[in-house]
Amino acid sequence: MKVLARAEWPGAGEPPALARFVVSSFSPLVAEAARLCLTDHFGQAPVPPDVGERTAIVLVSAAGDVVSGREVADLVDSGGNVSPLLFFQSVPNAVLGHVATRWGLTGPVVCTSPAGDPTADAMDLVDLMFAADDADLALVLLVEQSTVAGAPDRAAALLVAPGGHP
Repeated sequence: MKVLARAEWPGAGEPPALARFVVSSFSPLVAEAARLCLTDHFGQAPVPPDVGERTAIVLVSAAGDVVSGREVADLVDSGGNVSPLLFFQSVPNAVLGHVATRWGLTGPVVCTSPAGDPTADAMDLVDLMFAADDADLALVLLVEQSTVAGAPDRAAALLVAPGGHP
């Protein structure tokens, strides 16, 4: 696979706030990593329609949105009311819909939790999409929130195409 662009987080401070995504940094982190990577290659959004329709998005996260999950569990345990926004954002595809709409990406969208090495799992999945001629490009997002106080959340974004070596 050939890497066309890459971006990593942590950056300075927190990722920019993302409308309708509350409490947690997970979705803003996904959106910011995607923005940094796609801006590096394409400049500004959206991508040309013929490129967007053949660009897949793959999100890989072992734990998913830990903060939202914990918030919902705490509210349920205490008998509190859970905001509908928390249900919406607890599905990782929700933020991918935001990224896809912003950038005009209409190819396949896949979220997965790796059984082994996250990068290898993501690249195997992308290889399958390329082999099936489902996409010409793939935006791969590897995102994990920290579960250790004070440690930063981490994200990497890669825009890849078939051929070559990363």
